[in-house]
Amino acid sequence: MPLTLEIVTPEAKVYSDTIDSVVIPTMEGEVGILPGHIPLLTKVANGELRVTKGAQTLHLAVGGGFAEIDGDKVSVLAERAITEEQIDEKAVEDAMKRAEQSMRDAKDMDPNEFEHLQSMVRFAGVQLAVKRRRR
Repeated sequence: MPLTLEIVTPEAKVYSDTIDSVVIPTMEGEVGILPGHIPLLTKVANGELRVTKGAQTLHLAVGGGFAEIDGDKVSVLAERAITEEQIDEKAVEDAMKRAEQSMRDAKDMDPNEFEHLQSMVRFAGVQLAVKRRRR
């Protein structure tokens, strides 16, 4: 019996399909999900999410949010998610540099804004790691 996986961000449905397994980065470490997994609700960490379907493995960069496993349905409600194919390495590098520079230039930055910039830098790092892992 296959799993049904759906990955949704505030902007869009990033992925939806039946799969064999998924590995989700969580705050406690990676969690592998196979059909028949016990019910689970966990916080998603910045990291690489791996989807296996047949002989194919799809890699996504995800950041923040929650994952719910209920029966053979896996729902990932992520703050950010992008497939490896959609990652523009140059654009990510440029955005990361801008965010790092803004953090260095910040004198009296609002703590929430600083935290947002830190989150952007961490997610950019995850995207680059996912994109470059085969080199």
